[in-house]
Amino acid sequence: MHELYAIVIFLFVLFFLLGTGVWVGLALMGVAYVGMEMFASGDPGQRMITQIWSSSSSWTLTALPLFIWMGEILYRTRLSEDMFKGLSPWLGRLPGGLVHTNILGCTVFAAVSGSSAATLTTVGKMSIPELRARNYPESVIIGTLAGAATLGLMIPPSLTLIVYGVTVNESIIRLFFAGIMPGLVLAAMFMGYVAIYSKLSKTWNPDVEKGMSFAEKVQNSRFLLPVICLIVVVIGSMYLGFATATEAAAFGVIGSLVLALGQGSLNWDSFSQSLMGATRTSAMIALILAGAAFLKLSMGFTGLPRALADMIAHMDLSRFELLMVLLVFYIILGMFLDGISSVVLTMAVVEPMVREAGIDLIWFGIFVVVVVEMAQITPPIGFNLFVLQGMTDHEMSYIAKASLPMFAIMVLMVFVLIWVPDLALWLPENIRQGP
Repeated sequence: MHELYAIVIFLFVLFFLLGTGVWVGLALMGVAYVGMEMFASGDPGQRMITQIWSSSSSWTLTALPLFIWMGEILYRTRLSEDMFKGLSPWLGRLPGGLVHTNILGCTVFAAVSGSSAATLTTVGKMSIPELRARNYPESVIIGTLAGAATLGLMIPPSLTLIVYGVTVNESIIRLFFAGIMPGLVLAAMFMGYVAIYSKLSKTWNPDVEKGMSFAEKVQNSRFLLPVICLIVVVIGSMYLGFATATEAAAFGVIGSLVLALGQGSLNWDSFSQSLMGATRTSAMIALILAGAAFLKLSMGFTGLPRALADMIAHMDLSRFELLMVLLVFYIILGMFLDGISSVVLTMAVVEPMVREAGIDLIWFGIFVVVVVEMAQITPPIGFNLFVLQGMTDHEMSYIAKASLPMFAIMVLMVFVLIWVPDLALWLPENIRQGP
């Protein structure tokens, strides 16, 4: 009865605050404060200040604003245009044609951005007009872009994985490398769907691309060199043990500034805009993390996480059944909250359950990210849907329907992860740990 009472109070206060338009971070702090007043002795304000400071002064967390800034800088370069020039000669003859540039372009940009929104906007602003001009089906253009842009949440550097790692106190580098192979497999599954659709659809009739010689294709590939070099610097420095996640993020910022300068797109205006954009996003995420840290402390005093973990244990759910419950839970939650908020809001309760079930937290991080990716394209709060609506002027219902096959592929990816856990675990278990 005590735990039920706590659940009712927590949920009422949380949804009341969220419903009144209070920022997510402040809503989490409000819920935590109520919990501390009810279930803990001492001054809750003092505990709140201490917890917020300790959670915000994490050295690991400094990678977050640096990776965000790197993405902001690259967003203001001609990177997407160059990627299209470099990729399109090789993809035009594949089943599905240039629609694959949506998927591969998002995959490449995800490897230097970490943000789903930045990936979607950067690749979309170049690929949408190009694919429309070549008469590709609108629903496939929109759907593949919405789905592939979510790879920014999985392929390192992933902001969501940084937040998850800080929340559950796991290695950011190990989480980054856990996301590489599942991210590439998911991209391949998207491409497989496009290839099959192009063969089965009766409305698929894009313009035929002008052929290029092999030498011309190789010459066009030079446009990919800058971003490939940046990926090698950021990911390679971590893989070889030369840099921590934070140091690799600093290399990424320097590399993106050099890239922008080389392209002639770096000036005082673009530099200041990128800095302010990164500051706003970082401050928003830091506030959410601070609220989540205080909520985690508060929930510890209520005994709610331990009680729920014990309840799940007594239900005698198998590992697979627990994962299915969490899958449905996160899909529903993702209809109303963004991915980072979903992660930090639930980990205080979910982490003890996962540990109790003996599930590897590195693997579970990738599981959560795949499910959170779905939240980016599920109405009514799917963030990628809003971005695409602004870019294309389509109705929300049209964009959601076009994204539905990508959602189904992500659900399939969850089962692939469950069937083949080494997909996420092999690389982090074999990375070099030191220089």
